[in-house]
Amino acid sequence: MGNALTPEDIVRDGRKAPSDVAEYALRLGDDALVLAQRLGWWIARAPEIEEDIALANIALDELGHARSFLSYAGSAWGKNEDDLAYFRDEPEWRSAHIFELPNGDFAHTIVRQFAVSHFQCELYARLAASADETLAAIAAKAVKEVDYHRDHSVHWLLRLALGTEESERRTRIALDDVWPYVDELFRDDALIDALPHVAVRPSELRPSFDAAVSSVLAEAGLESSTRFTARGGGRDGIHSEHLGTLLAEMQVLARQHPGLSW
Repeated sequence: MGNALTPEDIVRDGRKAPSDVAEYALRLGDDALVLAQRLGWWIARAPEIEEDIALANIALDELGHARSFLSYAGSAWGKNEDDLAYFRDEPEWRSAHIFELPNGDFAHTIVRQFAVSHFQCELYARLAASADETLAAIAAKAVKEVDYHRDHSVHWLLRLALGTEESERRTRIALDDVWPYVDELFRDDALIDALPHVAVRPSELRPSFDAAVSSVLAEAGLESSTRFTARGGGRDGIHSEHLGTLLAEMQVLARQHPGLSW
């Protein structure tokens, strides 16, 4: 199978996911697609030209992950990646709330990226050993790209936190605003229980995640917020107030011109 599995490979080879595996792939694809949409907003808005390119490349990586996961998920229901991206309503999405958060200022985007890239690195590294060969192949490719995303976010977090008084202030505010949404990423549920040796148990990723981010935060002179824990619910289709607006923007052309390939 190799590590270069693409959505086209999934379709061409007739790979079909069992329904519970498809549900799991759906949540991973939704996370990546929502994040790609958020990061794409920064193109031509980032603080420097090089960062325009960096965030665009990260967004494209996430879009590629989303395409593969959604193609595999759709194979269980006779749908393709476009069907799932453009023709599902908000309650049918399974993204975690942290991916849906507005970009805010640049510090908010970097803190969100710092959290989710560390999570995805841990997740994909484990998923590459999944008993489901298709999920394993997608993850084996994705983890190499997300490793760069993580390094990029660490570089910027340190640069902002150890920079000017204003950049430090904004980074502390961003950390307070974003960190309550981290907990949802590590919650187990019935779907995870139903997929031993296939899905990665999120709670098992928390110790290594905490160790990795704590080391960087300590170097930056920061501490993660414990003011409150966000309720979450994205895995069950209960979303933040931010997802609906994002989907309206992302889906409008496809819905106005159904039947075309996007």
